[in-house]
Amino acid sequence: MLEKIIESVTSFALSAGVKILISVAILVVGFKLIKFLTRKIKTAQSTKHSDPSVKSFLVSFVNIALKIVLIVTVAAYLGVPMASMITVLGSAGVAVGLALQGGLSNIAGGIMILAFRPFSVGDYIDCGTSSGTVHAIGIFHTTLITSDGVRITIPNSVLTSSTVANYSIEKVRRLDLEFRAAYNANPDIVKSALLNAAGSSDMVLRDPAPKADMLESNAVFTKYRLRIWCNRDDYYDVQPYLREAVKVRLDEVGASVQYLGKEKA
Repeated sequence: MLEKIIESVTSFALSAGVKILISVAILVVGFKLIKFLTRKIKTAQSTKHSDPSVKSFLVSFVNIALKIVLIVTVAAYLGVPMASMITVLGSAGVAVGLALQGGLSNIAGGIMILAFRPFSVGDYIDCGTSSGTVHAIGIFHTTLITSDGVRITIPNSVLTSSTVANYSIEKVRRLDLEFRAAYNANPDIVKSALLNAAGSSDMVLRDPAPKADMLESNAVFTKYRLRIWCNRDDYYDVQPYLREAVKVRLDEVGASVQYLGKEKA
């Protein structure tokens, strides 16, 4: 009797051990295949011209969905009853859903971003706390790359519940530059010099036309504003050009100038 019991236990252990080893092998191979598949989706010719925002979200969703299917398949192979598994998954899903409401709101936020398109991959945005170029829109979060090369990860729910400024969606942008000139400088001469500086650059649009205004005057200085419109891609190039051009032209007419470093978009 003892020999039969030992033989039964040994047989069961061997059988279970083989199943466990096979299950581990399936998991390892499965995860590698999923990684390979998601990489193929990113580089596939059929998705080459797809919207980058949709593609990044799709890759993130497919990656998570396939991993869930793989784990359920391995559990079924190990002999876990599917009815019991569905019941456990359902109960766990409710518990996890209550515990991870933020995660579910992030998924909903990602879907809203793709549906309403407040921004896309490649746009430069500012959400109040962070700003940068959108690198990827995932199922849970959106990744930004700042101008100094820092990667920022922001939950999708934060972006959908915040005011987001998109600086890339419009083709033209307005630029306001403020200067201080000598208090006794002739306002007409100063404004003419500002407009002359604006007209010397092809980056400054002629329609709407550049505009120069006097904002403030006291016994020490007079403040002027030069307002111009430019193409979106010229925004950061036209600023240093105009600062230098205004300085040169005001020096020519004998009005000293101080740049106040204030740009408004």
